[in-house]
Amino acid sequence: MKNCIIIHGCPSNIEKAMNPETRTYDKHWIPWTKNELNKLGIDTITPYMPDPWEPVYEKFKKEFEKYAVNEETILIGHSCGCTFLVRWLGETKRKICKLILVAPWKIAEGSPQFEMDFYQFSIDGTIKDRVDQITIFTSNDEVEDGKKGMEMFHEALGGEVISLLNHGHYVLDEMGSEEFPELVEEVLK
Repeated sequence: MKNCIIIHGCPSNIEKAMNPETRTYDKHWIPWTKNELNKLGIDTITPYMPDPWEPVYEKFKKEFEKYAVNEETILIGHSCGCTFLVRWLGETKRKICKLILVAPWKIAEGSPQFEMDFYQFSIDGTIKDRVDQITIFTSNDEVEDGKKGMEMFHEALGGEVISLLNHGHYVLDEMGSEEFPELVEEVLK
């Protein structure tokens, strides 16, 4: 039976992360997508990753590995969630059904050391040999570092790139909607 795990992005600070109005792990398109996939019979979870305002790979890994990942699993990441998933897949050599990266982020130049440690790793190009489908969502109005990160992931992993107009970094105020039917369509392919 297919299952899906959606890993949220990383807010810029603790106040933004913990404030119910500004936190991101349960906002944007994530709750809508979870509900839609669950209605379609795909067991979908959206775990809260520890201290996402200061992401540490080992902390994310400890939380993530509480959940079942197998050859029928669909992994979806948003922003720094993409970075974590790609690094984890490269490290563990797991085979999964689908990997979907939404506005993937990989640039840490000039950032604090914890960000450098989180983002700077070599992408394992053999991931594409263990994933049946790879899709990357970007947008025409994504910021330049976001576009650079997307290119880095695409160059190493291949897969289909879908660029949607005026979706920015795929956050609510840039998308203008909590609904993300194109993502659900990719999951169902």
